[in-house]
Amino acid sequence: MNNIQKSEHTLRPVPQMSGLPGVGNLISMSADPLDFLVRTARRFPDLVHVRMLGGGYVQVNDPHLIEEVLVARSAAFHKDKGLKVYARAVFGDGLLSSDGDFWLRQRRLAQPAFHRERIAGYADLIRKHTLEAMAAWRVGEVRDVHEDMMRTTLRIVADALFGAQKDESIVEIGECLDVIMARFDVRGVVALLEQALGRVIDRAKQERYEAAVQRLDAIVDGVITRSRRDTQHADHLLAMLIAARDEDGSAMSDAQLRDESRTMFIAGHETTALSLSWTFWLLALNRDVHVRLREELEHVLAGRAPELSDLPKLTYADQVIRESMRLMPPAWLIQREAMTDVEIGGYRISKGSDVLLSQYSMHRDPRFFKEPERFLPERWTPEFTRHLPKYAYFPFGGGPRLCIGQQFAQMEAVLMLAMIVQRFDMELAPGQRIVPQPSITMRPKYGLKMRLCAAE
Repeated sequence: MNNIQKSEHTLRPVPQMSGLPGVGNLISMSADPLDFLVRTARRFPDLVHVRMLGGGYVQVNDPHLIEEVLVARSAAFHKDKGLKVYARAVFGDGLLSSDGDFWLRQRRLAQPAFHRERIAGYADLIRKHTLEAMAAWRVGEVRDVHEDMMRTTLRIVADALFGAQKDESIVEIGECLDVIMARFDVRGVVALLEQALGRVIDRAKQERYEAAVQRLDAIVDGVITRSRRDTQHADHLLAMLIAARDEDGSAMSDAQLRDESRTMFIAGHETTALSLSWTFWLLALNRDVHVRLREELEHVLAGRAPELSDLPKLTYADQVIRESMRLMPPAWLIQREAMTDVEIGGYRISKGSDVLLSQYSMHRDPRFFKEPERFLPERWTPEFTRHLPKYAYFPFGGGPRLCIGQQFAQMEAVLMLAMIVQRFDMELAPGQRIVPQPSITMRPKYGLKMRLCAAE
């Protein structure tokens, strides 16, 4: 059914950004996707069609129009074809990549595993694994903090999802996920061509990726088999997914459980690990923020480890995480495909159009964030939040597809931040390049090496 609600004569044409003859904006976008998105958003504050070779995409840069795509007109926009072509191997029909009635059924089956009371029960697990990680840290040593955060959050999600405790399995899972995430780096002409054309070009990278997915599947399949045997005694998310039943009494198949498990592995540890990695980088660059955070921790906790009940009192720690996810959002881009002709904000979006919504560029919009490039956690007052358009800040997406693990990730980030800053200060190691790598998530491409100092 056509969603155009106005006469064709009253709809405004989408502005065009043509670029160079033949290639359009391919070269500029491939050189630095993040900077290109920000510059494009400044030139076209509503939306714009960015030409790329013979096609292109529509970049939406206004929070009210973003809300129409994610909420009011969400049924007209499905996951983009680029994701479906070469991400299908890892995400299958999981919550990240499925659409329509099948997605709704999976979401309904998975939702009880993420209820607030259930999530709260994982606070002790987060504390346990964070303390174990810090036990190996020594004052004066230089560590790759990004690697440490990835390993620690992977242990947390493996424990929460599978009840997994074996280090060898966790290390192998981490190695698989590194190869998988590298497959989705959007820098370079080849990567953008694959996105634009919806087909694989880099066969060597694809083969490494598929081998990593097969290794990960073997691990997950073994866990599913063991969990089916011991569902009555298990207390982890996979056991809940196995036990979940739809309205007609049907359950998830092993293939569906595998798809959801892989999706939760990637989404369940990446967001928090990256949020914390970028936060420690920003704290090292902004000592005044670090000092104020330490003062709050000393006042609220008085030297003891934080508990779940402390979270409402750790207001500045929460502001630090919010501001970090504004400047360096782990999920930096959402892509959709228009399944029919649809009108948003008086503009006509044609069926088949690729639509991009960028958290990275939206979170830097000076219309909504004063001094947008500065790290200012104190901006997140209740009054500021109340007057901020809802989709000027959307680190976890929005609408029906709002990240199912948002509450878990927010709780985990604040608890881990508080525990680590209590024990350690961090200084950037000299001679390194800190470069954001835009893949499915936004990782520091060369890691993040920091010298550990005693907390003062």
